Formats: sequence, structure tokens, C-alpha cells
Amino acid sequence: MTTQILIVEDEPAIQVLLAHTLKQAGFAVLQAQNAETAMEMINDKLPDLVLLDWMLPKMSGIELARLMRRNERTKLLPIIMLTARVGESDKVSGLEIGADDYITKPFSPRELTARIKAVLRRRLPERSDDMIEINGLRLDPATYRISVSDREVTLGPTEFRLLLFLMTHAERVYTRSQLLDRVWGDHVFVEDRTIDVHIRRLRKALEVVGKDKLLQTVRGSGYRFTTSTEASVK
Repeated sequence: MTTQILIVEDEPAIQVLLAHTLKQAGFAVLQAQNAETAMEMINDKLPDLVLLDWMLPKMSGIELARLMRRNERTKLLPIIMLTARVGESDKVSGLEIGADDYITKPFSPRELTARIKAVLRRRLPERSDDMIEINGLRLDPATYRISVSDREVTLGPTEFRLLLFLMTHAERVYTRSQLLDRVWGDHVFVEDRTIDVHIRRLRKALEVVGKDKLLQTVRGSGYRFTTSTEASVK
């Protein structure tokens, strides 16, 4: 599950530097030189984060960010503004339109990578490599291992992604449509009931280690992963 970042930058030299830095950090990179091309790419497939230059030809980065925040499909898309502007009022303007962070040029590659990872941890925790443990169920995104004590749980790739998403958003209820968008991708067209099949497979795998009760059905709403210790008792 490589994290995909869209760079929107009209200066070729800076775009090359940004792309190289992000690829070295393990990210997949998309590149656009203007807002119009960026919107076409976003409409084709949502990236995980947009690194957006303030000063762009025709439509500015601020205008593009404002447009994304008004759109239902892109309103939660993480945005980091990249600019040479250093005034406090400029930073406030960027944050007020919904940018998640603001990086001033010149910047170091280490700072850029660290700020991107911080935003992703905050906005897309399922993209982090951090170990997750809830009521004895441990999930390691880096090694794709799931275990309870010394017993490993074997899951298919789809069930793994589903469990990872639910564990990183514990106690929140998600509808089938929301899970399809967040786990499968918003441009993958499968029936909502597909979720039920994978939920059943996931529960069956967790049942072996006595953790199936952590995955709850909320009647009429969807599914959630609970942190309740009572639910973990078989």
C-alpha cells in the first residue's frame, strides 16, 4: 500500500527535487505543473496527499485548495502548501482555506519528509508503518503480520487492508460505501455487499484467536472495530 503523493509545482527544477526526495522516502509520486492538470489527475484517481505550490499559472494553489475543500470527494484530501511567502498573514490564509500544513521555501528534504509523514499520521493513520495493538491483537503494517500473543493470524490482502483501516479508526462506524471508498479506492466499482463477504472472512480468521467480537456490526449503519475489553473475551 504505497502512499501516493501528487506534486503540483510549475518550476521544473523544484518539481524534480521534490519528486526525487519523495521517491527516496518510499512514496509513489504523481506530478502536475498547473492546477488544471492536477484536477484532471485527482478526478481520475485520488492521491493520498497533495503537495501544492502557492504560486501557479492561471489558477493559484490557494484557489485550487479552496476548490478541493468545496468538493465532497476531495474535501478531506490532505494538502500541504509549499511557498516562498513568509508573512504570517499568508500562512494564516493557507491554513484558513483548509491546508493541513505549510512549508516555506527553501526547505530541507528531511523537513519535507517529516512534515508529510506527520500529516499522514494525523489524517491517514492507516498509511503509517507504526505497530497497532488493541486488546492483545497486534498488527504490524511494515511486515504484514497479525498476531495474538505468539499465535499468528493469516489473512488475505484485502482482509488485511480492511482490518488495518478499522483498527486505525477504532470505535468509528463506517458504512459499506465508506469502507469501499477508503479500503478499495473511490474508483473501484464493486457492490456494497462485497464488504459483507470480507467481513465474514475476517471474523472467521479472528475467531481462531478469540478476537472476532472486536469486529462489530452496527445494525442499519455498518461496521466498527471496538476497543472494549469485554468484546475481546470469547
